[in-house]
Amino acid sequence: MAQPLTGAAMHDAVLFEEVRCADGKRLGIATLNSEKSLNALTLQMIRLLQPQLAAWEADPDIAAVLLRGAGEKAFCAGGDVRALREALLSDDSHPQPQALEFFREEYTLDYHIHCYAKPLIVWGHGIVMGGGLGLMAGASHRVATSATRIAMPEITIGLYPDVAGSWFLQRMPARVGLFLGLTGAPLNAHDALICNLADHVLATDAWPQLLEQLQQQYWDADAATRHAQVSALLSQLEQAARHSLPASNVQPNLLTIHQLMSMGDLASVADALGTQQFDDDWLASAAKNFRHGCPVSAAVTWEIFQRARHLSLAEALRMELILSLNFCHKPDFREGVRALLVDKDRQPQWHYRQLADIPQDWVDSHFVAPWPADQHPLAALR
Repeated sequence: MAQPLTGAAMHDAVLFEEVRCADGKRLGIATLNSEKSLNALTLQMIRLLQPQLAAWEADPDIAAVLLRGAGEKAFCAGGDVRALREALLSDDSHPQPQALEFFREEYTLDYHIHCYAKPLIVWGHGIVMGGGLGLMAGASHRVATSATRIAMPEITIGLYPDVAGSWFLQRMPARVGLFLGLTGAPLNAHDALICNLADHVLATDAWPQLLEQLQQQYWDADAATRHAQVSALLSQLEQAARHSLPASNVQPNLLTIHQLMSMGDLASVADALGTQQFDDDWLASAAKNFRHGCPVSAAVTWEIFQRARHLSLAEALRMELILSLNFCHKPDFREGVRALLVDKDRQPQWHYRQLADIPQDWVDSHFVAPWPADQHPLAALR
């Protein structure tokens, strides 16, 4: 029986439980608990998750950790960008204090997940977008289901693929990561396997069985062996879901994507996405997303891929903190959120309407830190 934690470890925004295993070890379970907002990630959630994950990591009796979202619709549909926009409208300082707090602590949490010493299983069922993908991408065991829908749609709101996107999008085959960053194209569970964003695909109703079988484990004392135990269990459960694996959208388009993204410059890519007729509906929809997306987001995303090619995870996150705060200070992000999520008129008035109008120094300005070089807030990440 799952036991909720009490006191400071228990809060409505994130629910923490522990369940006992057959050998007396325990599993830690964290549930993002904002079903109405599709478990949109807030600073409050981040501040609850970080210390609890650290406590479980340090507790020798915790064998593994699981992270999921409340309800059946979403693991986490991204960060609470509407609240962030309101904060930016009330205080236009740079760096804006609330934006700095949110992104610094979010990226610290993402980094912690990437480096987590124990098996950390993310149940990525339903919608996984933006900040939700930041939580999932770095986990040791990333589980998708046939209902999983992954996307990094920041180009539609005048932002860019952050939460270590500059690092993990680089590590996809055939330049698919650049394509996803420029188009915000959605991925299903099959696509997630191909793009290295999921490790296993289970049935949509497999959570109780997964939890039960994890509890039946006799956990090895060695951390690496525990990781292997979880992988073996997930692989066994995965066999029952093979028939429900959806057809991939990415796989039949890999060569086309590689050719599109290898044209040498963004202007050529934009021309191809704007003029070519694509028979594949998924590819055609992705091209449409690009055409209607924020031009500055496209230009900066292209530049990120040139600059981040050889960066470590910590270096990429330090670059992203600078980028995110600069995007917050400039007009497109606030306008994109207004058009898509506040007024919902879907008629954003972008600062630059065409890629050709964007000066290179405007793109470069997104990479300029708003603090001295020796005072980076994420300097401690190694």
